[in-house]
Amino acid sequence: MTTFDILFFHFFHHYKTKKSKKANSIATFYVTFLQCSLILLLGVFFAKFFRQMHMDTMSADKAWTLFVLVAIFIYFKNWMQYGGRKRKVLNAKMIRNKKLTYNIWLLWLLPLAILGLTYILFQAA
Repeated sequence: MTTFDILFFHFFHHYKTKKSKKANSIATFYVTFLQCSLILLLGVFFAKFFRQMHMDTMSADKAWTLFVLVAIFIYFKNWMQYGGRKRKVLNAKMIRNKKLTYNIWLLWLLPLAILGLTYILFQAA
């Protein structure tokens, strides 16, 4: 199981008691949001790196279009992965393991911290 699977099930079990019908959607959104923020951070890092190396790889419009397409792909991948049979199999594996005790507010702040770091890197010259 990957780190994203563990985070998905932590969110799924946390929101299952409060919002049982929306728990899967909230957990899928969180994992997608986290993965997209990491992709954005890597994209900004490499864009700044390539600019410092005086390499012309692609325009900013093409890069943003590529990011949007990758984000859509990531959402549908997560939707397919965590919405069907694989989620049930992974859920059975998670039940056997010990209970995770992550703070839900810190987990929500993780993608926001990554976006803040992305913004700082984006503003750097």
